[in-house]
Formats: sequence, C-alpha cells, structure tokens
Amino acid sequence: MKIPTTLKHKPVIVSENYENVDGRYAYKTDAKGLSLGLAQWNDRGKVDISAKVWRYTGEKWSRQSEELPLHRVLDLAILVARTKLYFREDSYRYPKLYDPEKPVVDRVGMQGDAMTVSVCTENERIDEDIKLFSQALSDDDEMIGERLCSLSRILKEMGY
Repeated sequence: MKIPTTLKHKPVIVSENYENVDGRYAYKTDAKGLSLGLAQWNDRGKVDISAKVWRYTGEKWSRQSEELPLHRVLDLAILVARTKLYFREDSYRYPKLYDPEKPVVDRVGMQGDAMTVSVCTENERIDEDIKLFSQALSDDDEMIGERLCSLSRILKEMGY
C-alpha cells in the first residue's frame, strides 16, 4: 500500500509492504508501512528526522499512526536488546525472575548520563506480569532473534 506523501510527515525512505512482515500480525495488521522522513513537528529552519508507523483502517489513514524521533527508535531497540539479555542471562537466578531489593537491570551509558533499565516494581501485579512477559518473550524468541540478527549484521557492516 502506498504511504501518503501529502500529510505533515514527509516520507523519504519507506517500507510499503510492512503488513507482510509485522511479526505475528503479518498479513492481518493495520500497520501498512514504515517510513523515515521529515518530522511533522518541524518548524522553519529546524529539521528533525522521524520514523513513522503508518496504520490504515481499511477506509482511511488512522490517527493512531505513530511518529518517533530516530533516537527514540534506537533507544527502544537498546531497551529490547538489554531486556532480552536480562531474561536470557539473569532472570532465572531469582524465584520471582527479579530481585525486589535491586530492580535495576542495567544503566546504559549515553550522552554523559545513562538510561536506567529496571523491573517496574511500581506495577502492583509485577510478580504475575513478569512471568507472563517472560513467557511471551520466549514464545517470540525466533521472530525477535531474527530481527536482532539482521540489525547486528547491518551494524557490523556499518563498522559498529
């Protein structure tokens, strides 16, 4: 499906067949495309790049389409990767899959500070939810792993 070019987000690089590869939602998703382009919040003289997930209801482009600055997309990728590592290497050591006394998983350094990755102990049902999360992460391991391998390969090609 062709991504619209007449809206505020101006696509530059697109994946217009995203509905075919949208994980477990492939071929039955309203997420029809992904794009990298000029952000809709740009002001004169200021240009930001954003990533956008384009959703289509069957009749029109949805207001639920999401647009994120690129650094947030990468921050989410870092969060996913660090989470996968935690559940592969550390969580099994704890009866509750985390240490309630030390819920911080890692501090990932960036921009002179660090992004804290931790188990959300404010969630009143965390003991139940973390088990469900762990199982879902395990169930999706092949799909997520395939994407992380692709990302790793591309990053290596780029010299990272």
